[in-house]
Amino acid sequence: MSQGIENKVVVITGASSGLGEATARHLAERGASVVLGARRSDRIAKLAEELSAKGYKAKAVQTDVTDQHQVKTLVDTAVNAFGRIDVMLNNAGLMPLAPLERLKVDEWDRMIDVNIKGVLYGIAAALPHMTAQKSGHIINVSSVYGHVVDPGATVYCATKFAVRALSEGLRKEVKPYNIRTTIISPGAVSTELLEHISEKDIQAGTKEFVSKIAISADTFARTVAFAVNEPDDVDINEILFRPTAQPV
Repeated sequence: MSQGIENKVVVITGASSGLGEATARHLAERGASVVLGARRSDRIAKLAEELSAKGYKAKAVQTDVTDQHQVKTLVDTAVNAFGRIDVMLNNAGLMPLAPLERLKVDEWDRMIDVNIKGVLYGIAAALPHMTAQKSGHIINVSSVYGHVVDPGATVYCATKFAVRALSEGLRKEVKPYNIRTTIISPGAVSTELLEHISEKDIQAGTKEFVSKIAISADTFARTVAFAVNEPDDVDINEILFRPTAQPV
């Protein structure tokens, strides 16, 4: 039975900023080998170089999670470089909030592609390796909005509820392979997520609210580390956290 973070191979999507970047730093500092996926190749390349210069193990692979082939390449690169994959963190996500009546259909499609299909593609890429190993850990990122629904966030909430449903089904299906599953649902965390909101009035109001209560992305990184660090016979299935000041 293994325990801890050291020497584990961790693949992270959405690793170019925010939650993904913070988690990459946190786990690398604790001895994990991190493989970073994101569309912004310059950012993840810089992060991988920075971590490698400090003596940590890191690789960067440009990845658009809406492209199944690219997600498979990301995971296969990790396995080819380090011999296995221990943790798949499906973190990439978008949150362009707007009321349904504004008919931001293109944004709905993009959220479904990234927030739902991106998670499924991550599962599809990691699962064959993990079932063959008879071990592994898939961590999917939902949200407080995967537990509650607010006006103006309906489609985003729907995608994050879907992540929780997918994760629970996955949990039940992978028991024969000794694979662990975790859903992490953050509340207001200081990241670039609000930059995805195209409706300026909604963006301004959301930023004003979040700026008063948001906690750092390191909080998320520590929750990932907690779940990963537990022994293999402990399956931390769901973590929901908020700033203490967040009422919703």
